[in-house]
Amino acid sequence: MACTAFTLISAMAFAQYNSYAKNNFNRDGFMFEFGLGGGIISIEDSAGSQSFDDAQGGGTFPELKLGYMLNNRFAITVSAPGMIYTVNDNDRHFGGIIPSVQYWVKDRWWIHGGAGLAIDSPALYDIKDNVNDDWNTGIAVMVSTGYEVYRKNKFALNVQSKVLLGGVKLESNIDREAVQFSLGIGFSWF
Repeated sequence: MACTAFTLISAMAFAQYNSYAKNNFNRDGFMFEFGLGGGIISIEDSAGSQSFDDAQGGGTFPELKLGYMLNNRFAITVSAPGMIYTVNDNDRHFGGIIPSVQYWVKDRWWIHGGAGLAIDSPALYDIKDNVNDDWNTGIAVMVSTGYEVYRKNKFALNVQSKVLLGGVKLESNIDREAVQFSLGIGFSWF
C-alpha cells in the first residue's frame, strides 16, 4: 500500500500542468502498448496448497494493451496483464484479458481500469504432459496508473504501476485467488 501511495503521489506531483509549455503531442486512432516489469504476486487456494502469506516475486513480460483513442484523453482498450508464479515446483502464469478504459487526467498522467477474464495457465516454457497442462478461467479486475516520461512523434515511454485481483476455478471444485502488484515501463504508439 505504501508503494502504491508513493507512486500515485509522485505521479500527481510531476503531472502538474505547465501553462507556458505548448502541448503538441496528439493521441488519435489506434494505440498499442508493450510493457515489461516486475512485482509481487500472492496466490491462495481453497485447498490450502498456497497461502497469501507466501508472496512471490515475478516478472511481467510481456504485457500488451490494444485500444482506440476516442479523443486526445480517452481510450477504450483491451489489456493482457499477468505474472509468473511457482506452485508445486511448476511455473504458472496468472493473468487475464481485460476490457478497460484509459483516461489522461493531466497531459502526461493517466489512469486505467477494467474487469474481464482471469486466466491461470502453465508458463509456456514449463508445460509438461499431464503434469502442468491445465488452463483455468474466472474473473479479474485491474487498475493501473502511469506517467509518460518521454514522448516523440507518435511514441510515448511511460512508468506505470498495476494491481490485478482475480479468481479462477480449478479441478475438484477448488478456488484459486490471486493478488498482484507490479511496477514497470510501457512503450506506447498512437
